[in-house]
Amino acid sequence: MRINADFSQRVVVRPENREWVKSPANGVERMMLDRIGEEVARATTIVRFAPGSRFDAHTHGGGEELFVLEGVFSDETGDYPAGTYVRNPIGTSHTPHTDDGCTIFVKLHQFDADDQDQFHIDTTKADFRPGSVPGLSVLPLHSVAGENVALVRWEPGTRFTRHRHWGGEEILVLEGTFQDEHGDYPAGTWLRSPHMSEHTPFSEDGCLIYVKTGHLTPDALPA
Repeated sequence: MRINADFSQRVVVRPENREWVKSPANGVERMMLDRIGEEVARATTIVRFAPGSRFDAHTHGGGEELFVLEGVFSDETGDYPAGTYVRNPIGTSHTPHTDDGCTIFVKLHQFDADDQDQFHIDTTKADFRPGSVPGLSVLPLHSVAGENVALVRWEPGTRFTRHRHWGGEEILVLEGTFQDEHGDYPAGTWLRSPHMSEHTPFSEDGCLIYVKTGHLTPDALPA
């Protein structure tokens, strides 16, 4: 299976474009954003768990990065409410479940073999740092081998300088509306911009975004 598998192309998936498909687990549905492979795949996905649903125990052959969007996601290591960022490196295993239901953004099989940090961050309690332009604040989440992950908060009216994405850029809009010269992207929109792409982002009303950069260089991607 190949979904948005040409990483040289810009991709935008808006909330109204979402198509939910059933997973092998009862009560669990998925919105596949990009995917190379079948059930075991290099994948970026939004996963929706109904109350009381669970996945079977499994091992992360290529690592797992997730962000809890709604509800409370749980496994043997704890309960993770909305706003929690979680990294499970290659070789870790768990049995994910939820009591009341949840929705998560998850990236699978995208870890470097040397990236062995396992941790979680409650971003609702963490301190953002001032960004590089007025009105911008940043919460760094992870950095390894040229790849950087952060939450970025844009106050209303914030504008950033035009810039080029070495290694590409991936964004999930968590709150508000993110914008650039190509369009407006409301909460729930996922964008993937290729290596060396350019834009001039801004937000008239303010927004909060998950952003990942540096992971889409041609030599880092599957054939």
